[in-house]
Amino acid sequence: MMQTGIFTAYFPYALEETAKKIRALGFNTVQLDMHFKDMDLSAGNITKEKCVRIRETFRDHDLPVSAISGYTNIVHPDAGERGKRNGLLKEVIAHAQYLGSPYVISETGTFDTGSDWVHHPKNKTEEGWEDCRAVITDLAQHAYDHGAVFLLETYVNNVVGSVEETLRMFAEVDHPGLGLLMDPTNYFEAHNIDRMDETLNHVFDALSDRICIAHAKDVKRSGEDKAEKHSDIGDDTAHESHTFRGVGEIELPAPGLGELNYDLYLKRLAKKHPNIPIIIEHLEEADVPRAKTFLDGKLRAQGL
Repeated sequence: MMQTGIFTAYFPYALEETAKKIRALGFNTVQLDMHFKDMDLSAGNITKEKCVRIRETFRDHDLPVSAISGYTNIVHPDAGERGKRNGLLKEVIAHAQYLGSPYVISETGTFDTGSDWVHHPKNKTEEGWEDCRAVITDLAQHAYDHGAVFLLETYVNNVVGSVEETLRMFAEVDHPGLGLLMDPTNYFEAHNIDRMDETLNHVFDALSDRICIAHAKDVKRSGEDKAEKHSDIGDDTAHESHTFRGVGEIELPAPGLGELNYDLYLKRLAKKHPNIPIIIEHLEEADVPRAKTFLDGKLRAQGL
């Protein structure tokens, strides 16, 4: 049976209170975000002792950690900023062995300086590709050296933004330290959203063997609002990866609020990964019960 989980960042509290609130909603796994109100987990302040405390607190509440968030713009064009971002990501990767899961996740970034989520022309050049490949190669080796796996998350506006680009990256970085986070909503653009089932089948036909963890959000056309969209999740310090809700033609709302064919998604996911954790995202705390009920209902309908 698939395990339904949630990102911890949608509960902006101290460590113990976060675990209690998530467990009270009936979840049995989490994707760990490295920030709690009572802990300093900034660069240079992540320790083995803190990580073990986090792991054991969630375990005490029957919430094993299935994956760890490391989201950042790994190809940020400013060398100093890239160094800071990837330095922290490497720090998280090095401590994954103490947090309860080997899997640390990030998208592949953009060469835009103002946002981690918008397209930049360099993203689709060979120069940009080679730059990104070098970073991912380094991250995969770093992960392997520390008993972890760096999970690439494809997103249409980033350097790796399509099925074909995902396949190419795995072919060129054929490394045990690299895996795939599956979120099918990240593959949709204006040109393919009206071919929902065809696109989903293409994604899974090509990439099923690479998948380690799955996400649950939704996708729909954005209507007249083409601006970058963010949601207030009740935490002024929240990372943009948790407030982001889409840009341009595509909006990325919570599960059950869009057009994703969840029955087909879950059927294809379960074919090779019947026990995979599936982590709910793109919502605020008040909407979590509804989203969980929706996802659990879809899992039940598929016998998963």
